[in-house]
Amino acid sequence: MSVSETAETVMLADVALPIPLPRALTYLVPEKLAATATPGRRVLCTLGTRRIVGVVIAVRQGEKQEGKKPILSVLAGISLPEDLVVFVARLASYYLAPIGEVVRLALPPADKEAARVVEEPTLFSEAKGISVRQVQWVLPTELVETSIKAGPARLLAYLRAHGALPLSRLEDQFGGARATVKKLRELGLVTVEERDAIRDPFFMEPILRDTELAPTAPQQVAMDALAAALAPERGPTTFLLHGVTGSGKTEVYLRAIAEAKRLHRGTIMLVPEIALTPQLISRFRARFGDDVAVLHSGLTPRERFDMWARLRAGEVDVAIGARSALFAPIRALGLVIVDEEHDSSFKQEEGVRYHARDMAILRAHMLSGVCVLGSATPSLETVQLARSGKATKLVLPDRARAQEMPRVHIVDLRAIGPGPTGDKRISLLLHRAIEETLAAKEQTILFLNRRGFAPSIRCEGCGELASCPNCTVALTLHKKKGGTMRCHWCDYEAPLPLRCKKCDSDRIALEGLGTEKLEETLSVAFPNAVIARLDRDVATGKQIEKVLDRVRSREVDILVGTQMVTKGHDLPFVTLVGVINADAALSIPDFRASERAFQLLVQVAGRAGRGDTPGRVLVQTYDPDHHAIKYAAKHDVNGFIERELRDRKELAYPPFSRMALVRVDSLDEKETQEATALLARAARDSARGGEPFALTVLGPTPAPIAKVRNRFRFRIMLRSTSREHLRKATLAIHAAVGQLPRAVRVAIDIDPVGLL
Repeated sequence: MSVSETAETVMLADVALPIPLPRALTYLVPEKLAATATPGRRVLCTLGTRRIVGVVIAVRQGEKQEGKKPILSVLAGISLPEDLVVFVARLASYYLAPIGEVVRLALPPADKEAARVVEEPTLFSEAKGISVRQVQWVLPTELVETSIKAGPARLLAYLRAHGALPLSRLEDQFGGARATVKKLRELGLVTVEERDAIRDPFFMEPILRDTELAPTAPQQVAMDALAAALAPERGPTTFLLHGVTGSGKTEVYLRAIAEAKRLHRGTIMLVPEIALTPQLISRFRARFGDDVAVLHSGLTPRERFDMWARLRAGEVDVAIGARSALFAPIRALGLVIVDEEHDSSFKQEEGVRYHARDMAILRAHMLSGVCVLGSATPSLETVQLARSGKATKLVLPDRARAQEMPRVHIVDLRAIGPGPTGDKRISLLLHRAIEETLAAKEQTILFLNRRGFAPSIRCEGCGELASCPNCTVALTLHKKKGGTMRCHWCDYEAPLPLRCKKCDSDRIALEGLGTEKLEETLSVAFPNAVIARLDRDVATGKQIEKVLDRVRSREVDILVGTQMVTKGHDLPFVTLVGVINADAALSIPDFRASERAFQLLVQVAGRAGRGDTPGRVLVQTYDPDHHAIKYAAKHDVNGFIERELRDRKELAYPPFSRMALVRVDSLDEKETQEATALLARAARDSARGGEPFALTVLGPTPAPIAKVRNRFRFRIMLRSTSREHLRKATLAIHAAVGQLPRAVRVAIDIDPVGLL
């Protein structure tokens, strides 16, 4: 008899622990815990001499091994849905991320911290908040439903369409709602119960009256396609919803979500930045009431936990948030929407480096659901997905209210001089356009993607540039912070020097233009205009919405801002948009620079002319013949895509290849370079004996920003047309990391978006 035939078979559990281990650890499952130690459950385990809480990833039968530790207990309360557990395991495998760190993304906020302690996590106590009276529709018989009067029937139909709603909202929507609800309750058509009020600041504002406009013909085509794809018998489907700015993509999303709700399927909607989308959330609440979970960093841990618990319990079936909302525990998930899918903020750049857009497709497909990727300027990866037949393209070619697209004029700064301010970044043409807009009592947006007062400080005596002592970047002057020079990479600060430290000259010059200086220059040039600024220095969280509210109420004449002003805001009285320096985005050392510049220009131009008055856009540049600028000026998204795809294919860059970026850093430059060289050799060795030219390994080379926080940075770029060859190389690098000194840090970025 063989050894395997005599070996004892036991139940084993793979457990993800909240520490950066490359894989789950295997534990024995005692017989008494076999029924409860299922995937998604939290369990108490030992790691060395510590006790630690982990999450079961998988359970299987296996041979008993000496030294294998048992699970101590299965914890009650919080558990992850099994489909979410499978999803995070696949995500961890694809991005070579520690499984415990990925699982932490899916845990509710209370448990993320509690999982670090050695005993049963203490969840939030049942603190009572302000209660609201919630009205819920009860399925009536045909006889009863047809016997009620028109007024109560309308209220009942509204409840059937929107689900449970606060009584206060029904009062806003219908006159005499309290008496009507009382009558419907006596008939057994509705129930009324007390619930804790939602404490989220997004829910503090009164719900707007919903105005559902008749869809345009292209909108109706898109709505019908999405509704058909949501049918239970259909398999997984991905759509690219390509609609020009102002074409009504949000209305298409709302109708798709309503259809998913009708089919009792849940929805996740991802947006680039939740703080910039209060208008969107207002529209969702107008359509669906408070049965919407908004996941954002402004919530307290208790509030985030409440949202998570309501989603997990199935009380709410729609979650809206930034990339981390992808891990929401939605029941019966059937629809995942990624709005502004081209936005680079969907890629996590620290920790678990996942791309929420790509993983949204995976999560929807794992559940035979529908994924909608919406944008006015779709990424080339998504365009190629549609061209390859892996996604279906839906087009909204015109603005929903039949407004004209704004006229775009390119201002050649080589030929056009400065206006009365004397600053060449405010050309004569732009200055006159602002004057005309102010005279017409209309509003202007000026876009400059550099915050601060002056992006650099230089000594005119010796040419010395004021640089960060910790990073290889120039310091930026922030005048309103007491004349402080700041590093935007490590937050180092220093006062503006009166004399040069190198040559003792007092000829200290401020170079470049930031949003703070632009605001000051405009205040002098247009003293009667009200000017506001929207960037990270002045607006975070609720302050952003306060600035935008002032613009909507016409208290602001000129809004100056960074790319925060491009994020889909509907500002109907803005008729002029000025792009101060279109070349800034083109100068970044990245093969995606042209694509990003084009997207920014089209998006910011789309803020003009969304009301009744036609809009115009002035794009200032020293390179008016650059294809990104020329196509953006014509709103020619398809023309730009064709040109850029041709260039990418010729160079074998994504989307015609796969890439991985390996970043290495340490406090010692030589150590960093040697470690990077070792990893590059491991990648090249993995390709030996295989197909010629199947894998390109570039590096080691210094990173474009060679030092950050006193750590020297090198990198390796891997590129292949084969996902298999690329994965083989990255796995070889992953294995070789164990040979490096402990002081060396390595980050493997699969499908990188930012190359700095």
